[in-house]
Amino acid sequence: MRSIICAAVAACCSLLPAPSVFAQSQAQRGEYLVTIMDCTGCHTPGTFLGKPDIQRPLAGSEVGFQIPGLGIFYPPNLTPDPETGLGKWSEADIIKAVRTGIRPDGRQLVPIMPYHSYSKLTDADARALASYLKSLGPVRNQVPSPVGANEKPSAPYLTVVMPQ
Repeated sequence: MRSIICAAVAACCSLLPAPSVFAQSQAQRGEYLVTIMDCTGCHTPGTFLGKPDIQRPLAGSEVGFQIPGLGIFYPPNLTPDPETGLGKWSEADIIKAVRTGIRPDGRQLVPIMPYHSYSKLTDADARALASYLKSLGPVRNQVPSPVGANEKPSAPYLTVVMPQ
């Protein structure tokens, strides 16, 4: 009986492709991470309006989040556009922001950004993510600036109610 099972396992395993077929390039790994981390869910124009602009993925959102007591924040452009996106950020800058919530200018990202969870990325995954974002085609798309808690916004926003 044991030899029959071993023969069946061996036959099954011989059908599997060699491990190199499963190997991913860094860009493919980064794209995979962007997908499972749902970066496009916040950072793609039109997503919050029910009409994601698939021609401008990760180019930032024109709809923001209101966080009571903090203000309204618009998901930024994650493409490498030098004026409206991450084009002037290094891969190390992106990794630091994703893992710690601190931008290169020292500003803290808002709590809606799950950097606490993303701090658990392996070094290889963090590099793959940053590399993928830097490899995208730049999209010029200026999102609205953050609005203070007592300021009037000029662009649409969603209200986030934090549990107490």
